[in-house]
Amino acid sequence: MPLIRLTVPAGALTEKGRAGVRRDLAAAVLRWEAVPDTAFFRAQAWSYLVELPEGAQTTAEDDAPRFLVEVKVPQGVLSERRKAGLVRDVTGTVLAAAGLGPAEAPRVWVLVHEQPDGTWGAGGAVVRHADLVALAQGRRRDEERADA
Repeated sequence: MPLIRLTVPAGALTEKGRAGVRRDLAAAVLRWEAVPDTAFFRAQAWSYLVELPEGAQTTAEDDAPRFLVEVKVPQGVLSERRKAGLVRDVTGTVLAAAGLGPAEAPRVWVLVHEQPDGTWGAGGAVVRHADLVALAQGRRRDEERADA
C-alpha cells in the first residue's frame, strides 16, 4: 500500500508519459510489494505528480530536468532485492514517461521511505503491517475461491 510522489519540472514528461506515469509507477511498486493485483489494492496505491514551475529546479552544473520519486511503504515490506527491483523499474518508468533513454538514468532519483509500524493510518485508524499481510492473504484466498 504505497504512497508515491513524482516531482518533475513542468514540461519534462511527454504528453503520453504524463497521462500514464502515475498508474505505471503505482503498478511497479505494487508488483515489488507483492500484493494481490486487485481493484482494492490498486485503489490503495496513491500516486501524485508534482510539477515544478519553470526555473524551479536546477543543479550546479546545468538545467537539464531531474526527476525525484519518493515511495513510502510500510517498514519490512521490501527486502533489499525487492528495493533494488523497485528502484530499477521506477527509474525505467520515469525515463519512458520523459522520452529518455537508459543513459539518462542518473537524472532519476528514487527515495524509498519505510514507515515504522504503527505510523501509518487509513480510514481513521492505525494500520499495522500484520493487518496488511492478513488483508492480502484474505484477498488471495478470496480470488482463489472465485477462480475455482
